[in-house]
Amino acid sequence: MSDLTVADAISRVYESLQADNLDIDQHIAALKAALAREGQKEAVLDATKLVQNNRSGRKLLQAYFRQRGVKVSFAAE
Repeated sequence: MSDLTVADAISRVYESLQADNLDIDQHIAALKAALAREGQKEAVLDATKLVQNNRSGRKLLQAYFRQRGVKVSFAAE
């Protein structure tokens, strides 16, 4: 993958989630690389853009990303 910014990588993650998780692992890897390049420790996602925006959906997403080495938090509403 090319050098994406964190914002671009997060946008691609949202698109993948909307497309029934198409290539989600590739987008998570790109997000992980972008976070490392920019010296950030975690990705901050907008919970309103998630397909399943409830507590269990957010926790499942966090666990999936954490297994792939990306810490996720959600922006305050």
